[in-house]
Amino acid sequence: MGVLSGDSAESIDRAAQRLAAGALVAIPTETVYGLAARADDDQAVAAIYRTKDRPADHPLIVHVADRAAAQAFAEQIPPVAVRLMDAFWPGPVTVIVRRLQGRATAAAAGLGTIALRCPAHPVARALLARCRELGVPGLAAPSANRFGGVSPTTAAHVAAEFGSEMLVLDGGPCELGIESSIVDCSAAHPVLLRPGVLPRAQIEAALGQGLTDPGDDATPAPGTLESHYAPAATLRLMDSEQLGRAIALLPPTMAGLAVYSRTAPRRNPWVRAMPDDPRLVAHELYAVLREFDARGVKLVWVERPPDTPEWEGVNDRLRRAAAP
Repeated sequence: MGVLSGDSAESIDRAAQRLAAGALVAIPTETVYGLAARADDDQAVAAIYRTKDRPADHPLIVHVADRAAAQAFAEQIPPVAVRLMDAFWPGPVTVIVRRLQGRATAAAAGLGTIALRCPAHPVARALLARCRELGVPGLAAPSANRFGGVSPTTAAHVAAEFGSEMLVLDGGPCELGIESSIVDCSAAHPVLLRPGVLPRAQIEAALGQGLTDPGDDATPAPGTLESHYAPAATLRLMDSEQLGRAIALLPPTMAGLAVYSRTAPRRNPWVRAMPDDPRLVAHELYAVLREFDARGVKLVWVERPPDTPEWEGVNDRLRRAAAP
């Protein structure tokens, strides 16, 4: 197994053949790397849950080549979902629609709805096209890491997570770095279940209407548990004033601590600079948290980003990473 270059047609074919046979392959997308299995094979999808130690009642996203391929999994695609597909596919928006009965039951965790996305990464698109030629209509592909942990954004992250027995298609570092926005289009009004890098206003403009926030009866969706995306280290969020006071109390050397901050003095060896651009933070966030874990850091202090719309996706991931 091991890591194969995603630039090679031979590698794409090898990965597609394995997927068609019911095996798992880790694949790149523009958001994070995914652990893929053919979505129409419940036994293959069950291997995803086992490998990730993921609860079987927590649904997966099914990746498809285009809107036509999405129809193989959907009972119907409502107009709000069509508008999002037209505006953002291929890209980092997942739509939830009513599921076609008897199709992708395991990937949907038995629910009557299914989450669908068309990725923009050229390696993922080439793989999906080759899979379709082999009779595979789509790939269930949650993030390629143990459940609840930090998502991988490089092939090396996946290899470190699962070892050399996992076949990984290397598509380079993920461009965006955090998972897709998820919009529930199966209800009366579209609901933003998980924010991503796209600002809420941009999604609402494509919809021609406002998004509602999830309530207690929200449709179950990937990555929406209160605690998720968490490093091995304990992560604590602080505002800039709290962080400044805490740093002032530290000794000149401090083992086991890392700080990720936009404002803390860089002269402190434990401080990692956080960019001012939310897209740059999204791009590097998971890699930074994995780097801290690799260094054996036990405690991570993160400066809370601004509470503004463009930071919504990053704030969502940090809040869940810091949850008990």
